[in-house]
Amino acid sequence: MFIPLTCPLFWVLQVAHVGGQEDGDHEGCVPGFQVKNYQVAYSGPFQKGQALLQVEFDDCAGNKDVKFEVSDPSFHVDRDLNLVPQRDLLLSRPVLFIHGLSAHVDDTARVEIAGLPGHSSHKLRDILGAGQKLPNRSKRSLLVPPVIITENQRAPFPKVIGRVISTEKPGNHIFRLTGPGADRDPKGLFTIDVDTGDVSVSRSLDREEIDSYQLEVSTIDFEGNLAEGPAILVITVIDQNDNRPIFKEKRYTGEVLEGSPNGTIVMTMTAYDADDPATDNAALRYSIVRQSPDKPSSNMFYIDEERGDIVTHISPMLLDRETLPTTTYELEIVAKDMSGREVGLTGTATATITITDKNDHAPEFTHPLFEAYVYEGSTGVVVNLTVDDRDDPATGAWRATYSIINGDPAQSFEIQTNPDNNEGMLSVVKPLDYEATAFHTLLIKVENEDPLVPDAGYGLSSTATVHVTVQDINEGPVFFPDPLIVNRTENIPLGSFVASLNATDPDILQIQSIRYAVLRDPAGWLSVNPVRGTVNTSASLDRESPYVHDNKYTAVFIATDNGSPPATGTGTLIIYLEDYNDNAPYVVPSVARVCEDAHDMNVAIVGGRDKDLPPNTAPFKIELGKQPGLDKTWRVTRVNSTHSQIMLLHSLKKANYQLPLLITDSGVPPLSNNTEVKVQVCVCKKNKMHCSSAHSHLASLQVLLVTLLLGLLCL
Repeated sequence: MFIPLTCPLFWVLQVAHVGGQEDGDHEGCVPGFQVKNYQVAYSGPFQKGQALLQVEFDDCAGNKDVKFEVSDPSFHVDRDLNLVPQRDLLLSRPVLFIHGLSAHVDDTARVEIAGLPGHSSHKLRDILGAGQKLPNRSKRSLLVPPVIITENQRAPFPKVIGRVISTEKPGNHIFRLTGPGADRDPKGLFTIDVDTGDVSVSRSLDREEIDSYQLEVSTIDFEGNLAEGPAILVITVIDQNDNRPIFKEKRYTGEVLEGSPNGTIVMTMTAYDADDPATDNAALRYSIVRQSPDKPSSNMFYIDEERGDIVTHISPMLLDRETLPTTTYELEIVAKDMSGREVGLTGTATATITITDKNDHAPEFTHPLFEAYVYEGSTGVVVNLTVDDRDDPATGAWRATYSIINGDPAQSFEIQTNPDNNEGMLSVVKPLDYEATAFHTLLIKVENEDPLVPDAGYGLSSTATVHVTVQDINEGPVFFPDPLIVNRTENIPLGSFVASLNATDPDILQIQSIRYAVLRDPAGWLSVNPVRGTVNTSASLDRESPYVHDNKYTAVFIATDNGSPPATGTGTLIIYLEDYNDNAPYVVPSVARVCEDAHDMNVAIVGGRDKDLPPNTAPFKIELGKQPGLDKTWRVTRVNSTHSQIMLLHSLKKANYQLPLLITDSGVPPLSNNTEVKVQVCVCKKNKMHCSSAHSHLASLQVLLVTLLLGLLCL
């Protein structure tokens, strides 16, 4: 018989029920295993598919999609919630854990196998299951009961923890132990006495590192032949409470809105314990051991001892951010294992809870009346409006927005909020006129960015009156209209009347005189009478001048009153200049090319240009100059209203010739212009023109014409 030497076991064949309930009744249901602990009496080898027990499990939602996992993969839970072996087994682990998991529950139950070999008074024949045939079972078998050992055992080592029993006669064989923990990493952790079969451990074990070992035991004869086995030796490491609960963070932060109902969840504290989760060694309980400050109550918060939820434990009236001694509370949280018993180990963390603000206080003006003074014609901030708000600064419940609800029909004022101090900055955005209105009364309202809670409202203190007094200044004269636009014909005589300026003084309550002067006259064409404001020409107006753009000439005048100090104003005069035919036309381009051989297609195109405007421009008349005989060699014919063509009538040798032309516009009266065009007579071959690069031929056209005339006379 195998007897563990480390921890005697006392088996009690009973089942501990934990408040189960009838299947299908989910009212008041506690999800999970309705029975947490089970015991099964070992009565021989486990046969595949034979139910050992039926677990009681309810996820309070119909047990749909529930998955079960058994710590020993040789077992599983079937659809009828029966724990059954998945294959024929001689032995099993003494303790099995069943894990049930669904979307509604995560729970674990414990199953103890009582009467395993080494803990039963059955004979060896009964333990081995005489008369039962198991697959791959040798006639000569080893009895290898499972071993249970507690972690963290103290020296001396090695320490015998169990024994393997052989059916062979002693002295005919030796024991051999193989597998992880023996001849594989971690090597040398377990050894076996080759003669007696005693299994020993060489050092202390850590369940959190490895919770079980599966080795193979066999016997061999002295010639090295396998005599028995191999058989599986399962060594289970039993947990000790050697790990403290550990919080994932040392400091947690949470927030709760002021006025929240009693029982409002603020945050959840979660600690981890590396010990066996199926034992009390990892069963944690949470508690608050310190609250700072402890006003107005030392237990303003409560923590659910099992879930770690921190909830409020104070009435909404007392949870008032504006009356509490602080807006931040610090809690020291302790997590203790062993279900919170005195012997449990502890871990600590800090929870910082901030009481956040809600908009339960309306902003109020510090004064019912504000006064401001502003000079007419100026803009900018004229007064700062101050308010009080007891809500949390830098939040939407504290930040103010201002609006003018009366007294500004022309929208001359604007209010912006100063983000640093929440003050309202009243500004003039449209200059005020003292002569029009010297006094303004504005009604201002202040609100928060965020809406008030339903039980709070804006009162009389959320409005204020602002008196704005406009102070008079000496304003400069104002031209009307500005700009003044007139039409005049260019080249009108010197001293001609152009326009009459009109400037008035806005200071109607004062009697002031105005004098005029020229401020900017780019071409120097104008003069102004300083008293009457009449503008006359002092030079000829030229529409083609570089100072004229788009037929417009612009001048600026200044008007000055005799106030103290004097004030000035400026006005603009725009003169639209009408065209006069004062520019003769000209021919472009100045150079033309023809081929030396005369034919119908041998022509050059020239056109007319004129600085004037229609009707003083095209159509242009382009004709040969008045020199006699030109028409014997050249011909000019009209192409359209602006262009004509030059044709060579008979062949000339390659050279450059100056051809005199006369161009006339269509103005009334018309203007003409005598000009010359350089005609290059070129050699033309294969669509290429070879022209002379020299200056005009020394024998000018006039010489050529004289020669031709002499020839005609001789004939």
